[in-house]
Amino acid sequence: MHEHDNGIAFQGTAERRSLEIGKASIGFDDDGVEKRTGTFWTASAHIITAVIGSGVLSLAWGMAQLGWIAGAFVLLLFSGITYYTSCLLADCYRSPDPVHGKRNYTYTDAVKANLDERRTKLCGIAQYIYLFATCLGYTLTAAISMAAIERSNCFHKHGHDAHCPPKTNRFLIIFGCIQLFLSQIPNLHKLSWLSVIAAVMSFTYSTIGVGLSIARVSSKGASHNTSLTGVAVGVDVTSTEKIWKVCQALGDVAFAYAFTSILIEIQNTLKSSPPENKVMKKASFLGILVTTMYYMLCGFIGYAAFGNKAPGNFLTGFGFYEPFWLIDLANVCIAIHLFGSYQVFGQPMFAYLERGCSRRWPSSSFVNNELRTKILGFPFQFNMLRLVARSLTVIIMTIITMIFPFFNDVVGLAGSMSFWPLAVYFPTEMYIRKRNLNKGSSEWWWLRLLSLLCLFVSIAAAVGSVQGLITSLRSYKLFKFE
Repeated sequence: MHEHDNGIAFQGTAERRSLEIGKASIGFDDDGVEKRTGTFWTASAHIITAVIGSGVLSLAWGMAQLGWIAGAFVLLLFSGITYYTSCLLADCYRSPDPVHGKRNYTYTDAVKANLDERRTKLCGIAQYIYLFATCLGYTLTAAISMAAIERSNCFHKHGHDAHCPPKTNRFLIIFGCIQLFLSQIPNLHKLSWLSVIAAVMSFTYSTIGVGLSIARVSSKGASHNTSLTGVAVGVDVTSTEKIWKVCQALGDVAFAYAFTSILIEIQNTLKSSPPENKVMKKASFLGILVTTMYYMLCGFIGYAAFGNKAPGNFLTGFGFYEPFWLIDLANVCIAIHLFGSYQVFGQPMFAYLERGCSRRWPSSSFVNNELRTKILGFPFQFNMLRLVARSLTVIIMTIITMIFPFFNDVVGLAGSMSFWPLAVYFPTEMYIRKRNLNKGSSEWWWLRLLSLLCLFVSIAAAVGSVQGLITSLRSYKLFKFE
């Protein structure tokens, strides 16, 4: 048996011989891995699941800080930047040739193949900090949504004046228990069905939010408290608060599009024909186009409904009352969507840990052996390292979120630190190296200016996130969710 770096094994001399001449054998791809089955549609589902995260709920608030003109411009700007850099990154899946070169299984593999060791380490640090922090944020957001369902039903049953405090800790534990099970899915290749369900859920709760906003506009008229420049200095906020909030809004929009941190991992699920880079570019275009349309609907119609008083989560602006069943449905969809999103961002972390252990202990049965059993009559395959390591990771993340329930601010900070390197710097640097662009050429200058612009946005968003974190710490009480 021959082990590959990505942890998938194959047997037989025919397969080994075909790999020696760079050809795929029956049942296996050209790298000895079981044939990938991903398609344009599964990749699009992964992208939509990753991109339309809980960030869509804050876009109405973001539009309130930026106003109609800047809000529209920022949405379109970052959708264009994300698509452009994702296309650059898609060409880095194989090296040196983007169609017939050697596969890079992860983002850091792609950086290592195209740049140097120092930048590979920096990429790994940025990527895994971002993935870890994103999973923490999704854990908290899902628990808040599940608690909102209980609270809505409490108000409906006992009256709008009833005492119905949020009980988020219980739902953090429930979410963590569900992730203990889902995290045993071996890899991102086997996750397509969950991403499809999550993508449908994201469309559903976004549509409910848009529908409720339209109903609010129809019954009460569009809010007159909107403007071309957003919240007014001296009326809604002070000049200093305006700066902080604009920075946070820029971060919300920029990081709402971020999926490049797992683009290579998604691309590694695709069939080898047609070429993976071409399929990934088409999937990126569809995913970003669809999400931009929904972002504009949620952001603009939500802003029209609530004006400069738009809440951080525009679904909560409709209260916990009536129609309670529709609010419940939206929160159920958010929770289900985040079950899938957590796994899309968590699987690369799990794979990194398991690859490291496999290299460190190549002959360990605990690390490498796959065991088979039946649960409720269904065949189940598991690995002891996967069972223990993934369970511990989920438990640790759940406990951290229970201790620090304002991790959305921390996610914003981690995202601001990761957005520029992962979404812009490394894709542009690898493109410059692969194309051997002349220093000082027009294309070289364009890529440098793009990178510099996004660096400034990341710094501004980081400053806004730090300010929000400081504000949260001032009123912080351990294990309190009020």
